[in-house]
Amino acid sequence: MYSPAAASPAMSTTGFALVMPAPFGRLGVRVSGEFIHEIVFLPAEYPVSGPHNTLAEMAWRQLQRYLVDPDTPFELPLSLRGTQFRRRVWTAISRIPRGRTLTYGELARDVESAPRAVGQACGDNPFPLIIPCHRVLARHGTGGFAHERGGYLLKAKHWLLQHESARPSGNEPFQPGLFQPGA
Repeated sequence: MYSPAAASPAMSTTGFALVMPAPFGRLGVRVSGEFIHEIVFLPAEYPVSGPHNTLAEMAWRQLQRYLVDPDTPFELPLSLRGTQFRRRVWTAISRIPRGRTLTYGELARDVESAPRAVGQACGDNPFPLIIPCHRVLARHGTGGFAHERGGYLLKAKHWLLQHESARPSGNEPFQPGLFQPGA
């Protein structure tokens, strides 16, 4: 049975302008004024609703296209927020092309920081899929996702990596089964 507290310890699960089905569960979209405020991964048990406004409908169309074709670009007005450091990490993540990945360590070198700090910024990403934090991996495995190390969130990360035909970065050896659940 679904419990709002189980969706994500750090996020409330109310106030969605859209909750849509996805192959790995649900996607919830919060809208604030003329901007997307956040996108949240939800478990499959969460009830589908919306879209409740024009912006949520625009988000639904673009997210649905991405779930079919991972090369679909996003053109949504995002309510950007976060510290200067987090925004720098999110910008770097946005440059990782579809089908490629970086490790937390590689990304940390790119932004002149530490892997743990980069992992925290990845977990705080308010726009997963649009800022593709699922493309950032641990050195010897997929790592966590949205501050979690298992459950439906990690299954979502595995699905996204497979959907995008992701490969490890050029600096890391390929590991068979890397993107399989439980890896």
